[in-house]
Amino acid sequence: MMKKLLTGNEAIAQGAWEAGVIYAAAYPGTPSTEILENIAEFKNDILAEWAPNEKVALEAAIGVSVVGGRSLSAMKMVGVNVAADPLFSFAYSGVNGGLVLVSADDPGCHSSQNEQDNRYYAKFAKIAMVEPSDSQEAKDMVKAALAISEEFDTPVLLRVTTRICHSKSIVETGPREPAPKKPYQRDVLKYDLVPATVRIRRVAVEARLGRLRNFTETTELNRVEWHDRRIGVITSGVGYQYAREVFGDGASYLKLGFTFPLPLQKIRSFAAAVETLYVVEELEPYLEEQIKAAGIPCVGKEKIPAIGELSPDIVAQALTGVRDPFPDTDPARVVARPPLLCAGCPHRGFFYELSKIKDLMVTGDIGCYSLGGNAPLNAKDTCICMGASISMGHGVQKLYDRLGQSTRTVAVIGDSTFFHSGMTSLLHVAYNRGNVVTCIMDNRTTGMTGHQENPGSGFTLRGEPAPEADIPAIVRALGIKAVRTVNPLDLAEVREALTWALALSEPAVIITRWPCVLKKWSERDRREFGGPAKCVIRTDLCIGCQKCVKTGCPALRFDKSRRKTSIDPVQCTGCTVCLQVCPVKAISKAGE
Repeated sequence: MMKKLLTGNEAIAQGAWEAGVIYAAAYPGTPSTEILENIAEFKNDILAEWAPNEKVALEAAIGVSVVGGRSLSAMKMVGVNVAADPLFSFAYSGVNGGLVLVSADDPGCHSSQNEQDNRYYAKFAKIAMVEPSDSQEAKDMVKAALAISEEFDTPVLLRVTTRICHSKSIVETGPREPAPKKPYQRDVLKYDLVPATVRIRRVAVEARLGRLRNFTETTELNRVEWHDRRIGVITSGVGYQYAREVFGDGASYLKLGFTFPLPLQKIRSFAAAVETLYVVEELEPYLEEQIKAAGIPCVGKEKIPAIGELSPDIVAQALTGVRDPFPDTDPARVVARPPLLCAGCPHRGFFYELSKIKDLMVTGDIGCYSLGGNAPLNAKDTCICMGASISMGHGVQKLYDRLGQSTRTVAVIGDSTFFHSGMTSLLHVAYNRGNVVTCIMDNRTTGMTGHQENPGSGFTLRGEPAPEADIPAIVRALGIKAVRTVNPLDLAEVREALTWALALSEPAVIITRWPCVLKKWSERDRREFGGPAKCVIRTDLCIGCQKCVKTGCPALRFDKSRRKTSIDPVQCTGCTVCLQVCPVKAISKAGE
């Protein structure tokens, strides 16, 4: 045994290894990304893979489970929406080797387009669910979940949140426990989910729930901590940590680690033994609704917010009316710092040119380029979900065309997002003879989540060389004839391509190809794109027009008193976008 300081994501990876998992797949998404990155470190024992999307990741893990291997699939909460199709069906068939689906929820929307509470997925799909409250439990509950999965013939949802994923605590690690592959026997009445089979399996699902209801009353994953009985707290996940910090030993706790099905008998017994019962949980009243439906009085969302991430201070304020005082601050002195595209980002030049086109709607997508809608570029109208930009843009343009409006539509999507769910959207455009202009922004990596490999990067999660998906060839194969690839740092080239595409009466695709400025460039990148440079400015030539500043590059500084712009040499990467927009040629490459 060895003790380590681990994040929840690192602990989940450790638990998968200790439990004998042999296969893991995911699509990167904050706050879940590091789970697979850490599992990949166990390359001698676990085959870890990035999948094009979450549905594919879960289906691959299901395949391993069916033939007898233990498997894990991880994703952020909105990814479970994508994976819901196989999840709900596999809930009917059940497992062979244990399978855990990790859902990393994001209370507070730190890096997400909504704030959904995925605990309801377990109830909806009728599968078991566990919720750790720290890194030690994150590791232990992976192992427990796999055992539950195999004992009760069910996939298990392991629900964590941003705070669990990224916070660190001490974890006692152990050795890998061999989990030999179970034999696979063809069983169409279990795994071939045609209607006749499904009707049989539907009955089995309800029988399984009955067994799980008995299990939840006795499992050590649900435990009571008796202290002062004037206050009782029922809680799960990180809510337990917040409640403990607020009340300490001044309350008793029913800490729920196995949260579907709920142990209603244990809850009823605990409630009867305390004077005032609180339910502390983040986001939706998942526990509270079921407790109140069972006729057990409790206090929850009447006092505790249902919006945003909780904290000890928020819980204390809600339940005691007291919170730790904060130092006095003057909000007026806090400088607003909205997120920006990085200095040298290959998307900046493209959005700069796009922003100058009038009578245009831009449908955006999920990724770094979503920042193209921020000032001063202001070059994006919408952002809904992965892959939606192309489908939405198609619908928008169809309506404009039908109404005889001159407005044109441009859909913007990244390379990884295109592989995730943009290809089917583009197929829809081609098949239905759309007229949207699609811009695929290929920065040679999965940028926003931390530079993970994807089918277009030429490498696997394990760092092994892989076939590089040819985006122009894929686009043409989907039925698009008008295709161009451009250097997004060359503003004239971008401008000409946009003019060309918008003049067509057929669907067009522009592919911008340049590596993310923060990416570790491969030898292939260096051969194709060359080396970095710097830009410098002659202040004696600068006229203070601020056109360069309007590109939104954080390496540029405008001195209002001197009416001059300067370039931060530390941040500048020599992308030359500012050089190209300067009307007086005051900016040049260093050494020229």
